[in-house]
Amino acid sequence: MSTAYIGLGSNLGDREAFLACGRKAIFARLRVPGGTMLSSSIYETAPMYHLDQPPFLNQVVAIDTELAPEAVLRVLLAIEAQNGRERTRPNGPRTLDLDLLLVDRKIIQTPALTLPHPRLLERAFVLVPLLEIAPDLIHPLTGRPLQAALPGVQGQFIRKWKEADTACGPSATS
Repeated sequence: MSTAYIGLGSNLGDREAFLACGRKAIFARLRVPGGTMLSSSIYETAPMYHLDQPPFLNQVVAIDTELAPEAVLRVLLAIEAQNGRERTRPNGPRTLDLDLLLVDRKIIQTPALTLPHPRLLERAFVLVPLLEIAPDLIHPLTGRPLQAALPGVQGQFIRKWKEADTACGPSATS
């Protein structure tokens, strides 16, 4: 069993509803039977890379899974597609974006998957919610606490939009 850390984002349509659909699908398809999923608060963030798009809602979930990282990625891509994700331009607007950030301390580099996520340390919209639910995480490549990367993202706009749902089990997915 491994713990997968997944970033969720949405900046089209009913952003909060897309995050909820993503959480529910992740819980249903990745969770170890009887397990729970931990969700961060939801944050509103400014777009990066292409600024001519609406602001995002972002959060991070941690879930125990028995699936291999490559299988987790396939499930995440299927969930995105089921929620209307269209890949018309890199880093463009999207209904639902699901990024596999970390799986335990695994280091993977294949054409399909890189772990840890290669832009993990440069994105406040990932680091802040990730550290909310797992403040003691260590970056598998650098060996340094992820907390050490926070000063590097201080200039990025991020504000808490909605508190975390602290429920456990199936209700934690709403």
